[in-house]
Amino acid sequence: MEYLIPYALEWLNLLFRWLHIITGIAWIGASFYFVWLDNSIRPPAPGSDLEQKGVSGELWAVHGGGFYNPQKYLVAPSRLPKELHWFKWEAYSTWLSGFALLFIVYYFNAQAMMVDRSVADLTSLQANAIGLGSLLVGWTVYDLLCRSPLGKHDVAFGAVIFGFLLASAYVLTHYLSGRAAFIHVGAMIGTMMVGNVLMLIIPGQRKMVNAMMAGAQPDPVHGIKAKQRSVHNNYFTLPVLFIMISNHFAMTYRHPHAWAILGTIMLAGVLIRHFFNLRHKGRVEWKYPAAGVALLLALAVVLAPARPQAAQAANDSRAQFAQVRQIITQRCVSCHADQPTQPGFAAAPSGVMLHTPDQIAQNAQRIYQQTVQLKAMPLANLTNMTDAERAQVAAWYEAGAKQE
Repeated sequence: MEYLIPYALEWLNLLFRWLHIITGIAWIGASFYFVWLDNSIRPPAPGSDLEQKGVSGELWAVHGGGFYNPQKYLVAPSRLPKELHWFKWEAYSTWLSGFALLFIVYYFNAQAMMVDRSVADLTSLQANAIGLGSLLVGWTVYDLLCRSPLGKHDVAFGAVIFGFLLASAYVLTHYLSGRAAFIHVGAMIGTMMVGNVLMLIIPGQRKMVNAMMAGAQPDPVHGIKAKQRSVHNNYFTLPVLFIMISNHFAMTYRHPHAWAILGTIMLAGVLIRHFFNLRHKGRVEWKYPAAGVALLLALAVVLAPARPQAAQAANDSRAQFAQVRQIITQRCVSCHADQPTQPGFAAAPSGVMLHTPDQIAQNAQRIYQQTVQLKAMPLANLTNMTDAERAQVAAWYEAGAKQE
């Protein structure tokens, strides 16, 4: 039955990843909507019934054939409604499914997914401890900074948190594989976001509801703190969404300065998000998305692969196909086969199989990109492909990738 473990993990990966995406859409969609709503409501007319009821703002909207009129109270309504909708399980389910994925994809197969011996020679236990520890440290530092005097100054606080995340990325990329380091920076941010909901936003809202049930006036400080953390979560969304898909882009996490690459992308995401938040308030400032796009364009230039050198004489530079096939068989086929022999893999990654000459020729460009340009494969260099072997693959590809 042991041979079925990778297959079972593959199914768990599929199901929890699907759940993670669904709940993530619900959580982030709710975050986007409520920040838009909060920034878009307009105060009622002076002396109107709405103002007398304590409504601080309202708006009219149309969607799906219906008209809606959401209203926001300055602190709370005079009477607690019979039915009150809470937005929390979207956050909890997203984090729980993501935490499960960390175990299924990374911690259960740490030697393949967490450890890169060219970075640090760690045991699986050490790598997993670093990963889990980063989540605890991330939330603790963030929460303490929020509660400190710095938390009252939004711009300065944002700069310090960005610096902390950048430093965390630097440290993690010097201990874990690039892919694992990126995902753990994302998990740190996700933990901060769900921690805000679990530890402050929902408890604060419960205190307000309990005060109303007791016939007392709710303390507005809970609403103020909850809004601050909610806004933080809104700015975290675009960086964490990139990190969720970053495993598809080895050009970012395999770079020698991957921590700086990640920091640049996160900063671009924050600038673009800030533009939309301002726009909801009626301010259109194109300098923010322009700066974000400029950062991404500059990054594209920095990451551009070097131009291949012209192939030398056939006898010197064109690696014989038989030699290249031997390299691929030795270094790649343990994963890229219809029945992988590498522990932890039930199917060939991305469906790419390389155990026949036709399959190698068909995937020549991908082989060259992943093993030579990005050096992303073999994953964490599990099979110890040498630089000389990479050079041999490069010479074969640049000379035409012929089956000779």
